[in-house]
Order: sequence, then structure tokens, then C-alpha cells
Amino acid sequence: MTKPAPDLLLLLPAYNEERRIEPVLRDYAQYFRKHYPGKFQMVVVLNGCVDNTFGIVESVGRDFQEVKALNFPDPIGKGGALIEGLKLAPTTDLIGYVDADGATAPSAFLDLVRHCQSVDCAIGSRWLPGSVLHQSQSKRRQIFSRLFHALVQFLFRMNIKDTQCGAKVMRREAIEKIHSALRIADVAFDINLLYSLKRSGFSVLEVPTEWTDKIGSKIKLNKGSLGIILSVVRLRLFYSPFYRLLKPLRPLEAWIYRKLSAPQPLPGPPREKQ
Repeated sequence: MTKPAPDLLLLLPAYNEERRIEPVLRDYAQYFRKHYPGKFQMVVVLNGCVDNTFGIVESVGRDFQEVKALNFPDPIGKGGALIEGLKLAPTTDLIGYVDADGATAPSAFLDLVRHCQSVDCAIGSRWLPGSVLHQSQSKRRQIFSRLFHALVQFLFRMNIKDTQCGAKVMRREAIEKIHSALRIADVAFDINLLYSLKRSGFSVLEVPTEWTDKIGSKIKLNKGSLGIILSVVRLRLFYSPFYRLLKPLRPLEAWIYRKLSAPQPLPGPPREKQ
């Protein structure tokens, strides 16, 4: 007897995506209706949008019942949006996310879903042999990406070649176990997620992906980059014996995040003992 396909929930964090999100939603909904035999749902997690993204998602939802919206009027960052969206994990078997710009094709995400049948988390990688890059990043962004990867590898030793590819899918049980450890609200959230999974003993598999770098990315190589680096360093310190000693510096940390116009990490439960 053939085992039924697991229920699948796809999250799309969105910040002012009215110009790009409609074809992405329609492409995914149509593709998964045709190619995925299990229950499939998409939830767009709107993060402080001031354009018509919400109206567009509602419009697409009238044509495709698989498409829903979760709207947060205040800006909570990409990581904050995903932390909220991942609270829906108990409603499904597999839960994943992709960027709202359509950089990951529906077929590439379905490939991750299939790989996640045998691991706890499958992630797309643009830096593995076999990856297909239809539109590469600019040289400047490629250099920043590799330097950032070197920093992450030095601090966390996860041996993951591409932590930042915006395509990941996880088992419900894994997310339920580590959700309380997810605190990073900016795009360094991926480091927080992957490190939490590995610390808890869950398996993470990198899969060559198909990727198209999109014009109009929200990531700018200026203040935003400094905020991401600050979050990565903060996360490493959180898991060090010195974290409690840094408590007097919290007001300074909050001031730096505000000056960088970056979303601050969420307050969380007491850190587990090392």
C-alpha cells in the first residue's frame, strides 16, 4: 500500500512585495495542484507592509483556496515573520519557506520536499555541484556571501555551504522541538534555525537547487549587512559562557540595532545550561 504524501505548509515572508508576489503565488499553487498528491497550503506572512501586498494575496486566495495571509502590521523582520509562521507547524507534517520574489522555482522546492522524506530538514544550496543558477548574484554580493559564509563557519562549525538560500523544508517534530530557541528577527534567522536544529541532533541535508537571483532584493550591502553580522555574533555569544556577563551591554545593543534600522532579536526563555 502506497504511503500517503505528507501534509505540506509553505511560508512566504513578505515585505512590500505587491510588484512581484502575485505570479509567484499563482505559479506555486498551480504547480503543486498538478504535481503534489498531498494536502498543500501556502501562508504569506506579511511583515509591516505599507503597500497592497495584503490585497493581492487576498485576491489570489479567491482563486486558489490554498493561499492564505497572516498579517502583522508592525515591521518584525523576515526572521520575525518566519518565527510567527512556524508556529503553524503543529497543523501540518512538513513546513518550509521560500522567498517571496520567486528566486526558487516550484519544482526546486518540491525536490526539497522529496528529500525531506528521509531527513529532518532539507535546504537548497547554490554552492553545491549540480546547482543551476539562471541569474547569478552581482560580484559584490558574491564576495559578501563568501565572506559571510567564512564568518558563519568559523563561529558555528556547521559545515553547511549555503546557510542563506531562501528555500528550506523541515519536519513538524523538529520545528516543535526547537521553536523556542528561534530569536533572530533579521535575515540571520537562517543561522539561528540551522544551528538550533543541529544542536538538538536533527539531520540537515543540503541539496543542489535551481535559483534565479532577482532584481530588487531587500538586502542592501550597507547598514543592513552590519545588522546581519551583529546578529550572527550575538547568536554565537548567546551560546558562550560569557553571555550572562554581557547583560549590562543590552541597552547599547538595542541602540545599535535601532541605528542600523535592523529588527532586534526577540526576547526568549532562559537559555539552557551548557
